[in-house]
Amino acid sequence: MDSPSVVDAETARKLSLFRPLGYQRNSCGYCKSDNGSASYYASSVAVLPEHYELLVNGGWRRSGTLYYKQNLQRSCCPHYTLRLEASAFKPRKDQRKAINRWNKFVLGPEYIRKAARLCPKTREEKKHRKCHFDLLTAVHEAEYANVKRPIDPETKRPLEPAHRFEVVIEGDSVSQAKFDLFRKYQATIHREDLSRWKTKDFTRFLCSGLKRSTVKNGPKERKLGSWHQCYRLDGKLIAVGVLDLMPNGVSSVYLFYDPGYEKWEFGKLSALREVALALEDSYHYYYMGYYIHSCQKMRYKAAYRPQFILDPESGTWDPLDGELTRKLDVRPYVSLSRDRRLAAQTVSESAPEKESTAQPDPDENDEDLSIFDLHMPGVMTLEEVEALDLDHWLLLVHGTLVHMIDLVGWERMPIQNPQSVKGIVAELAAVLGPSVVKESAVVLFD
Repeated sequence: MDSPSVVDAETARKLSLFRPLGYQRNSCGYCKSDNGSASYYASSVAVLPEHYELLVNGGWRRSGTLYYKQNLQRSCCPHYTLRLEASAFKPRKDQRKAINRWNKFVLGPEYIRKAARLCPKTREEKKHRKCHFDLLTAVHEAEYANVKRPIDPETKRPLEPAHRFEVVIEGDSVSQAKFDLFRKYQATIHREDLSRWKTKDFTRFLCSGLKRSTVKNGPKERKLGSWHQCYRLDGKLIAVGVLDLMPNGVSSVYLFYDPGYEKWEFGKLSALREVALALEDSYHYYYMGYYIHSCQKMRYKAAYRPQFILDPESGTWDPLDGELTRKLDVRPYVSLSRDRRLAAQTVSESAPEKESTAQPDPDENDEDLSIFDLHMPGVMTLEEVEALDLDHWLLLVHGTLVHMIDLVGWERMPIQNPQSVKGIVAELAAVLGPSVVKESAVVLFD
């Protein structure tokens, strides 16, 4: 390695770090195929929320410290990125019913009856409530801080609800209460063997997220990074929603809850509360994770409307309805931009573009190929990567940031060889995209 260039501390502080793990095939947790799911993987314990937002809008997702972007065209159950514009959300009847049922449970019939007498609503308020469902009002109605507590003439004390319900957003730290609740949830809901979950596994999965910070949002502060939305009933932790808060979006990572409360539909309760969070703090979008049309259990996400799907090739967003849904019913891999491009070709043009299949060639082991030969949707071409200044992409070596060109022999390394350092770095750049490359560093040797 040559004498390294100096990188100032302020520049280093604004970088996200990525360790390339490469393109791999793995078993599918949905259709249970042995090696049907193909993705590019990287790992990190240091990603800034603004950089993660760029990745999410490019088809990436994270599971703890593991970051991955699926090759939808070569996977058995394509994972589509979807998002919801919070201000356009219209809750369905079953979603409204879920939050109303929970509120009635928390408040209790005695409180509701006495409060109606001691704090009566006007006729206009009753009429408005009957005809209009206000999401923000509904999700906060039963929180203890918002519950009206007039003096009960019978007891001469403030009227109390049946339960004290509180929701607080906390840092993604580990606690015994969270870990115990998580294990209880995994064992009961997912029938998992608890021997696989040690504290370090839980930490890596749900407590090692994005860098946390707060930024000014008018008179309020907006949280960024990885956070836990903790639900407590009568002082006991009963649910945790793991959230990635990005500059323009709330991303739902995971939800675990006490199985004893399963009938209260915490999936719906948490989704409604997370949409409300996006609305209240101006995050604009709500991301529910991947949408897998071929998996019936995952289609519930389409019930939160209007949802938009990321086109894997153009990076544009298409509504999850009509044309897109009909095509997903017929074939697993759909890119509407590709379909429109093919449809626009005329007979007089050169041979039409051949439609790629979602399944790999059985005689081809794509793990042995360079990512540039796979033509993975949403990934830069070799020519596009060569146009980047990879020579000055930063590399973290034993706590010191250097440029790639400082590596001995860097200029002679073959970029198309996926086994060479330059080939590994080029593949990572291709999948991250140019904007993230400019504001990140690579970890290879530590």
